[in-house]
Amino acid sequence: MKLLVIHGPNLDLLGHRDPAQYGSETLAALDARLVEAGQARGVEVACRQSNLEGALVEWLHEALPASHGGEGAFDAVVVNPGGYAHTSVALRDAFSVAVEAGLPVVEVHLSNVHGREDFRQRLLTGAVASGVITGMGSASYLLGIEAALRLAEHTD
Repeated sequence: MKLLVIHGPNLDLLGHRDPAQYGSETLAALDARLVEAGQARGVEVACRQSNLEGALVEWLHEALPASHGGEGAFDAVVVNPGGYAHTSVALRDAFSVAVEAGLPVVEVHLSNVHGREDFRQRLLTGAVASGVITGMGSASYLLGIEAALRLAEHTD
């Protein structure tokens, strides 16, 4: 089983950007923990980060099953779309295509978006994701991995 973790814009600044909101762990340290968590489950975890909306869309397309135009490279995806969660119709459409194709897409957020500014409380992408985990700090990613794998395995 292979799982893709996608980090969106500004997540390359983890550990430096507003540690009170996002924690002090760097992206490299988080990625290492996610790969380790996958290995403990016998799952290969690939982590990618981009500040570019199109790159996130392309990675989701790559993960699509071949029957839906993708490479079938992954069995599930965990995505922190960052600010694009609130603004990107293109990313929402990519989420929707993936979920319709049977590829679990779990959206995660470090902070509790529902306790923040009004504009952050509306998740365009989350509305079509397989599920959303928010407000648990870096544990959101670990919970997201668990949820995505359960969905990929079709178990509860």
